[in-house]
Amino acid sequence: MVDAVLVEKRNGIGYVTINRPERRNAINAEVNTLLRSAFAELQQDKGVLSVIITGAGDKAFCAGGDLVERAAAAKAGQDTRPTIETLRELDYTRAMRSDDFTKPIIAAVNGFAAGGGFGLALACDIRLSSENAQFGASEVRWSHMAGTIAHILPRTVPLGWAFWMCYTGQFIDAQTAFQIGLTQGLYPAEELMNKAIELAETINANGAPVITGTREFIYKSLDVPLSMAKALEYLYYEHIARSDNYVEGTLAFAEKRRPGFSNNNG
Repeated sequence: MVDAVLVEKRNGIGYVTINRPERRNAINAEVNTLLRSAFAELQQDKGVLSVIITGAGDKAFCAGGDLVERAAAAKAGQDTRPTIETLRELDYTRAMRSDDFTKPIIAAVNGFAAGGGFGLALACDIRLSSENAQFGASEVRWSHMAGTIAHILPRTVPLGWAFWMCYTGQFIDAQTAFQIGLTQGLYPAEELMNKAIELAETINANGAPVITGTREFIYKSLDVPLSMAKALEYLYYEHIARSDNYVEGTLAFAEKRRPGFSNNNG
């Protein structure tokens, strides 16, 4: 039996691949569980400094929730309407943006990122895409709310685009996504993963303490007024400055050499 989510670890990078290409990598109950388990595993592994998530094949990053599976459950008489409790329990993106996950996450979007798959990409810190990528908050077309998308998208792109996507359910192409700041890189499909790896390696080279501290600070600062964010910045700066890497970076700059950073967050 082939695993619906693949997890690999190589040279400080964790790779998470949704492996249902025959269903355009749609998220069913199994994928949901395995995604949450994958991020819990990668957080615990001190050798993993950053994560790349993608979808198997070249047709889709992730087509969102598996509505065929839900429809079958509804026909069998099950009540598939979510409650607050089930939404919270089954939200695979919570594991990515919780205080418990400290590592940068890069989405390598190959093909369609639709509905919950779009939400999955938005829950990542950085998004790179292939030229055939398309993004859409398609839930509204089936009278579903754009979960995850509706609160992250307005913090990612201009507000009008967030409304347009959530109201219409229409897709935008890779070029438009790049132009409005939804993605941070646009590449031929055959180059996408190599570019994602290059980016992860560049991030990892800066050492874990400053990266994990900066990631945590940026997300926390989004929840508070600017004046409080500045005060919070002082706390995080002081904490990061206590790392041996802070002194090593200063010396390396002055001595015009490459720094030798540690990845110890302790």
